[in-house]
Amino acid sequence: MAITMTKSGSEESLAARKRAATVDLASLDAVRAAIDSGALGEVRRLTLSGNEAVARGALDIGARFFAGYPITPSTEVLEYVARHIFRYGGSYLQMEDEISSIAAAIGASLGGTKSFTATSGPGFSLKQENLGYACLTECPLVVVNVQRGGPSTGGPTDVGQSDVMQARWGTHGDHPIVVLAPDSVQECYEETARAFNLAEKYRVPVIVLTDAKVSQMREPIMLPPVEALPVINRAKPTGTQDEYEPFAMTPDGVPPLAGFGEGYRAHFTGLYHGRDGLPTKDPRMIEEQLLRIHAKLDTPAARADILKTETFLTEDAEVAVVAFGITARAAKDAVIEARRQGVRAGLVRPVTLWPADGETFRQMLGQVKKVVVPELNLGQYILEIQRLAYEAAREFNMVPPEIVPINRVDMRLISPADILQELTP
Repeated sequence: MAITMTKSGSEESLAARKRAATVDLASLDAVRAAIDSGALGEVRRLTLSGNEAVARGALDIGARFFAGYPITPSTEVLEYVARHIFRYGGSYLQMEDEISSIAAAIGASLGGTKSFTATSGPGFSLKQENLGYACLTECPLVVVNVQRGGPSTGGPTDVGQSDVMQARWGTHGDHPIVVLAPDSVQECYEETARAFNLAEKYRVPVIVLTDAKVSQMREPIMLPPVEALPVINRAKPTGTQDEYEPFAMTPDGVPPLAGFGEGYRAHFTGLYHGRDGLPTKDPRMIEEQLLRIHAKLDTPAARADILKTETFLTEDAEVAVVAFGITARAAKDAVIEARRQGVRAGLVRPVTLWPADGETFRQMLGQVKKVVVPELNLGQYILEIQRLAYEAAREFNMVPPEIVPINRVDMRLISPADILQELTP
């Protein structure tokens, strides 16, 4: 394999980049898969932290605005962006707090720029109201949340996985959202790049949900040439100014979005609004819009884009582990050791946490006798597995499998031995 230095930032047109793209971000281990297939022959090897990889992935995919506020353990995202974004032609603002940070990122996005912010713990809590605004206005946006111990100040420098439900339901009201959970530094880069493509394509906020260990550990990673990454930009209106509706009904449910200053009049409000963006109290219009923003993520094509799940040794599994983030790495080791001891164990790792990959989970839940769900919280994603287990039981006319939690909230990691103990007799 040729190892070459690749250019930071692309000067090629979007059309040229699309022709050159060779990395399929929808696949697991996307850069490695492109190398193995022969589609990619040049990479740059670096050693980065997870936070640095998140920032680099954002810049390489075209993010050109970042607003943030320092907070452990996410601060390295801010620091990396502050050092490098200007040579990409972008802008960086350190804001006075987390509320203004996400507000600035929303404003920049509605102005036509790919934008993001990063935070952790209490900062993510502060962002929730504006995150809801982004959901209702269908603002393309990426929010990085590096999980730590909580609630409140909790363990600022220590690991946790207790924002799983907040990431999905933290802001009030029925709202669509996508949450991605990388488990390695390489995946921090790839999933952040994918997050921007999903945000732009579906006009939806996407949360990259890492944790203190994945974000701050350092690992060798492979960066593809920038032009090898597929870039998706939001659809722009093609009709006249008078015809433009920023919340129109479209075949795929995703309206085109013009940036401020591009000649199209638009109104963005946190109130219920009609297709023109102006506030409305028309019950039919309110229902139409709320149903549309959910339905656009639930089409077969959208689910194929958004969902990503790793299955490991599940073909004949009788017992399975469901784990994500740093805990999934321990789970994989536990599954391998269980196999050595004669236990038919497997792992299902949701890279896309939300929306949940119901089809993959129900298939696994209809096959196994026991499911172990290790989490660095008191039991959050297990609630979704329990719900899907009963769906699987109805679908396959069977008794649901035993579902066993493994929980830690003492800021220490769940070990392979902890999981193995539940996998073996």
